[in-house]
Amino acid sequence: MLHRGTLSPVVISSPGGAGPGVAAAPVTGETVLVSDDSPTVGAATPMSRLGAILDLEQIELNVFRGVSPTEPQMRVFGGQVAAQALVAAITTVPEKTVHSLHAYFLRSGDPSRPIVYEVDRIRDGRSYATRRVVGIQHGKAIFNLQASFHVHEEGYEHQMPMPPDMTPPESVPLSETLDPEQLENFLWKVRPIIVRSAQPSSPYRRLVWFRANGDLPDDLTIHQCVAAYASDLTLLSATLLAHDYPDVRPGFMASLDHAMWFHRPFRADEWLLYEQISPSASDGRGLAVGQIYTAEGLLAMTVVQEGAIRPPKEGPDLD
Repeated sequence: MLHRGTLSPVVISSPGGAGPGVAAAPVTGETVLVSDDSPTVGAATPMSRLGAILDLEQIELNVFRGVSPTEPQMRVFGGQVAAQALVAAITTVPEKTVHSLHAYFLRSGDPSRPIVYEVDRIRDGRSYATRRVVGIQHGKAIFNLQASFHVHEEGYEHQMPMPPDMTPPESVPLSETLDPEQLENFLWKVRPIIVRSAQPSSPYRRLVWFRANGDLPDDLTIHQCVAAYASDLTLLSATLLAHDYPDVRPGFMASLDHAMWFHRPFRADEWLLYEQISPSASDGRGLAVGQIYTAEGLLAMTVVQEGAIRPPKEGPDLD
């Protein structure tokens, strides 16, 4: 479960039918991502399956353990590690909401083994708090995240406008063209996140609609964790649009770092527009920037990611 600053098993249920808004996270106790009758990775629905993955086991005050889906995969999906690390950080911060995270993917994760997350409570101030989380497998760090939390306050307001004249999500098909080996992958077989392309697009810009494949509770922190999971799903491939992707597939592609800023409340179980641009690719790396809007046009999040992208070639991949 997504604990909030206590080891107590007290459950705070989310209100049903609360409308389009998302309630602020409770201060203490436990926020339920999935119901207690479906807490295992083998649960049936897409959201209960995703909820089980984000349902970390707390094995010490600042130490958590997460598991991967049972479906075959070569390595752990980066969005999974980022979301699990964010869950671990949120668990240790009562009264504040995450507003940014910065992370590095250090090694490929082994999907057959649990990941241990160690949280360092770097700072707790009146307005801000900072946490560092290290994901560990086989005795080595595979992931490093630093997150900052903030109490709500009033201030200046402005935002970039939502892109105009995009195709509504109900009018476009599922966007992915899958390789045969991907069909049994958890992301595409179970589809916890629904993704649809939008128009228009260009060699340096892509519009993608996405949402959780099911209803979520009215706790903003849950929606932030699900969005962190989804944010890694399509962004890096935007760096290849100028190089005839998806008709020409890269020889190697992997996320190196990932940053998110949470600007305004949103719901991850409602359609979100992900505007993705790639300012540059060079020296075996590509940079992608994403702006995520609600369907009403509010800028909810900004995402920046750099990854290793290499053209097809003979010989082994470099680390």
